[in-house]
Amino acid sequence: MALKCMVVDDDELARLMIRKYVEKTDFLELTHELSSGIEASNILLQKDNPDVDIIFLDVEMPEMSGIELMESLTSDYQVIMITSAEKYAVRAFEKNATDYLVKPFSYGRFLKAAVKANETLENLRKKAETFHELYVKSDSRIYKIVLDEILFIEAMADYVIFNTVKGKHIVHHTMKGIEKKLPGSLFGRVHRSYIINFDKVEYFEDMNVVIKDKYIPVGVSYREKVFDRLNML
Repeated sequence: MALKCMVVDDDELARLMIRKYVEKTDFLELTHELSSGIEASNILLQKDNPDVDIIFLDVEMPEMSGIELMESLTSDYQVIMITSAEKYAVRAFEKNATDYLVKPFSYGRFLKAAVKANETLENLRKKAETFHELYVKSDSRIYKIVLDEILFIEAMADYVIFNTVKGKHIVHHTMKGIEKKLPGSLFGRVHRSYIINFDKVEYFEDMNVVIKDKYIPVGVSYREKVFDRLNML
């Protein structure tokens, strides 16, 4: 599955170069091409986080710099910083940037950064598969949630609701961030506002997943992926 990429750069030629590099790379797909940090912020900070894995981000932009945008993000993305000056490298890595590209850069250097981001995401996915529980902060307490007890997770403004066999927990987080921390073998996104535990599905009806009498809609853009996971007779 291709990694979804966003490029944010006020330099049109730089965006064109990155677009061409992404098109050459089988495991990348460009989904967003933006010319300002403010544009990117408006998309990345909306409650229904976009499906983005990697951000190619220019450091020096008017009104909102790449560093300022990184500081505002509430979800974990693989951020590859781009600039014409090396002086920002230390600060970029302090902000946990995945890599740092100095213009002009070759396709080979671009690919090295993309591979690094891909490997980091793959390692996170493998790590998630070994977890059996996670800890969440809710109502000033930290609760342990056993993954097998999660029924489904629902988005609510800037929060997510963990619906479990033992009750509910409201957590200040994003769906994108939660999705990355859950094992893909057990959980999956079926709608912008819902992640389900596939082991808890009772049946499907009229493009809804039913779990414990809760009808959860399956979004149009998720249907193919959802039905591919079913062991249909």
